Amino acid sequence: MKCILLAAGYATRLYPLTKDKPKSLLPVGGKTILEHIINKVERIDTVEDIYIVTNDRFYHQFLDWMEQHRSLKKIKILNDGTTNNDNRLGAIADIQYVIERENIFDDILVMAGDNLFDFKLTDFWNFYRTVASDCITAHELTDTNELKRTGVIEIDEEYRVISFEEKPQNPKSNLAVPPFYIYAKDTLKLVDKYLQEGNNPDAPGNFIPWLIQHGDVYVYKFEGKRYDIGTLESYEQAQKIFG
Repeated sequence: MKCILLAAGYATRLYPLTKDKPKSLLPVGGKTILEHIINKVERIDTVEDIYIVTNDRFYHQFLDWMEQHRSLKKIKILNDGTTNNDNRLGAIADIQYVIERENIFDDILVMAGDNLFDFKLTDFWNFYRTVASDCITAHELTDTNELKRTGVIEIDEEYRVISFEEKPQNPKSNLAVPPFYIYAKDTLKLVDKYLQEGNNPDAPGNFIPWLIQHGDVYVYKFEGKRYDIGTLESYEQAQKIFG
């Protein structure tokens, strides 16, 4: 299995912190956000390679970081060639860029490079092996305002996703979906099909409502903390929790 970490955004909501520094390389508790994530990815034995896709503005900062970081897995930094928020490819297009550039024909673990969490990725991987189908993650939120800022799903009794809505005004459930996904190798060709049809290439969650029309997608429900570091306030909160 391969791992793709999405780190090509420009994090304008975190300015001035991220004006000259990528969000994934911000420090939390003595190490970067990226290192927190990679430490968890490394515990999945079947992950062979980790691909970090970034943009042209921050590419060399990631290369400098990699020279200082020692990992149990092979890490490769990819530059998607974009230079600002206006010409960015979008997360789903970045996934396809990595798949094509590296000729990937394996199952992939896809994650955003700006989310901190305390559940075990190995548990997610074991769930995927059990259902043998594409998987996403979800956790329960009680705050309706938080649900309106994320993807929200409905599931059946077998934990199969039956609906997905990105940032709904009227959430249909309390199950929020962070950007952690496992896609089977046979699904990779559907990423290109999704994009060729002209669908939204941006937020990775946009792929899910389209994907559930083409096959079964299951959800691994986790408990514990998860922080999407998108604002100065959420960064400060993550510092307190994970610091």
